[in-house]
Amino acid sequence: MARGCRGVPAVLALCAAAWSCAAGPALERDQPFRVPPGWTHGGRVKPGHEVQLTFALRQRGVGRLAQLVDAVSDPRSPRYGKYLSLEQVRDLVQPSPATLMAVLKWLQGHGVETCRSVTTLDFLECRMPASTAERLLPGAEFHRYVKGQRSVVRSPLPYAVPEELAEHIDFVGGLHRFPVERKVVSRAWAKRETESRQHYGGRAAFHLGVTPSILRKRYNMTGRDIGLLPNNSQACAQFLEQYFHQADLAEFMQLFGSSFGHRSEVDQVVGHQGKGKAGLEASLDVEYIMSTGANISTWVFSNAGRHESQEPFLAWLLLLSNMSSLPWVHSVSYGDDEDSLSRAYMERVNMEFMKAASRGLTILFASGDDGAGCRRVPGGNHTFRPSFPASSPYVTTVGGTSFKNPFLVTAEVTDYISGGGFSNVFPMPDYQAAAVGHFLRSASKLPPSSYYNSSGRAYPDLSALSDNYWVVTNRIPLPWVSGTSASTPVVGGMVALINDRRLQRGLAPLGFLNPALYQLREQGHDAALYDVTQGCHLSCLDGTVQGQGFCAGPAWDPVTGWGTPNFPRLLRALLAP
Repeated sequence: MARGCRGVPAVLALCAAAWSCAAGPALERDQPFRVPPGWTHGGRVKPGHEVQLTFALRQRGVGRLAQLVDAVSDPRSPRYGKYLSLEQVRDLVQPSPATLMAVLKWLQGHGVETCRSVTTLDFLECRMPASTAERLLPGAEFHRYVKGQRSVVRSPLPYAVPEELAEHIDFVGGLHRFPVERKVVSRAWAKRETESRQHYGGRAAFHLGVTPSILRKRYNMTGRDIGLLPNNSQACAQFLEQYFHQADLAEFMQLFGSSFGHRSEVDQVVGHQGKGKAGLEASLDVEYIMSTGANISTWVFSNAGRHESQEPFLAWLLLLSNMSSLPWVHSVSYGDDEDSLSRAYMERVNMEFMKAASRGLTILFASGDDGAGCRRVPGGNHTFRPSFPASSPYVTTVGGTSFKNPFLVTAEVTDYISGGGFSNVFPMPDYQAAAVGHFLRSASKLPPSSYYNSSGRAYPDLSALSDNYWVVTNRIPLPWVSGTSASTPVVGGMVALINDRRLQRGLAPLGFLNPALYQLREQGHDAALYDVTQGCHLSCLDGTVQGQGFCAGPAWDPVTGWGTPNFPRLLRALLAP
C-alpha cells in the first residue's frame, strides 16, 4: 500500500511535466455498457468526486508462464508440483521498465499521486478526482448509478488512452463493468416429479434435503475424512456486501456437523466483514466448504466493492497478486456472460489465473445456473451463452446434479440449471481435447452447430449435488437452496482434504487440477468419479432447440463434466506422487 506511487521501483517514480498528446485508441472498445435491471441513473458526479481506477499494466513472459503452468500441473511432467513463489512469478511477468516509466510519467503528469501497486508490479490502483480521470482517459464521463442503498460510479461512454500508452496498458478497471449479482435458487420439492420409494428397495437413505451428512454419505466420506494439518487451508471469495456470520456457522455445525470433527469459526477474513444481515450465498459458501473440507483452516475473502468505482472481482484478483501466503484452494461462485465483457479484460483475468496456477493454487468456479444460456440476437439466430470465468482454461469449473429421487440418497442426474458449454473466447486446451472430442463424436443428440463453438474451451470439468440444500442464515435454517454456488464449495472442501493427505506424505498440493483430472480415466481411475449420464440442461426457448441445451452422456459431457466425486477413490487416484 503506497502513496505517491511507492510500491514500484523508486528509480522509476519520476515526477514529470504534464503529458501532452492526442488521444489514441479506445481500450476495451468491445466492452458493452449495460445498466443491469434495478439500477437507476443518478446523474453525473461532481468534478471533485474521487474515483478509484485500476490500471492493468502489460506483462512480460506470458508464453514462458504458460509453459511453466503446463509443467507444474501435469502429473506426467518431471516438474510436477514444483511451484513458483510469488516473487518468482513477479520476476517472470513484471512489466518492462519502459512500461512502468511510461505509465508513471503519464499519471504523474496529470497530478495523480495516490497510487498503490502489487507485488507483481502489473497492477496500479490509483485515486483521483473525476475531472482528472476524464482528462486522463478521453471519452470517459463518470456518472452515478443507484440500486437501493448501494451506488456505483461508472462511465457509460468508451475511454481512450494516449497513443504512446496503448502498448503498455491492457485495460483500466472501474469504468464500465457493474458488479454482478449472485443468485441462489429456491425450489420446492412439491413441484418435482418423484419416483416411488419402493423402486430403491429400502437401500437408499430417506432425507428431507441435502446436509453435510447426506453429502458425506453420497460421496463415501467417513468420520475420519477431516483435516489434520495446521499448514493447510481453504478459502471462499465473496463480493457485493455479501457477509457470513460466525453465529450462523456455529449453529449450522451444531445442527448438521455432529457426525464429523469440524471447526465452527472462520480463521481469517481478508477485507471488510460488515455488520449487516448475513447473505444467503455467503452463508452457503462457508458452511459447505467447512463441511466437506472439515477441520481445515478456512479463510474468507470479502470484497464488498465499498468504493463506488471499485470492481469487487478485480479487487480480489489484486489480493492474489499481493499475498505471498495464501490458502491452497479457493472456491468462487461468481460469473458473467462472456459477451458482456471485453476480450482484453477476459484475457488478462485469464493471465491472473495462470499466475495462481503457477503458484500451486486450485481455483474453482461455479459453472452458473442458466444451463447452456441463451443469447437472443435481434433479427438473427439465437446462440448459447457461455459464462466467464467458468470458461477460463486455467480454472476448474464445477457443475451441478440432483438426486434421481429428491428424497433418497441415490444415483445422480443432471440438475437442469447446471451451467455448461463452449467458450467463444478461449480455444480448447490440450488437456481436454480427447475427452471433448469423444463427446462430440459419440453424443446421441447434439444441438445445431450454429449454437456453440465446438473448438472452444469446454466446461464444466466435474460436478456435485446442487439441489435442495439446507443453509443457516441470520440464525434461521432454510431449506431448498439450490445452484452451482452449492456444488462448488463442496468440491473445494474435498480438494482441500486431498491436499491435507498429500501434504502429510510430503507431496505438493494439487494446484491447477484439470490436467490431472482429465488423465484419471486413462490411468485406470474410472471409479474416482461417478459418471452422470442422465438428463439435459436448459437453453434457448425457441423453435429449434425448444429450451434444451446439451445432455449428459458416458464419460465427459458439457453438463456435468466427468461426474461427481467418489471421495475414497478420488483420494487414492490423486495421492499418487
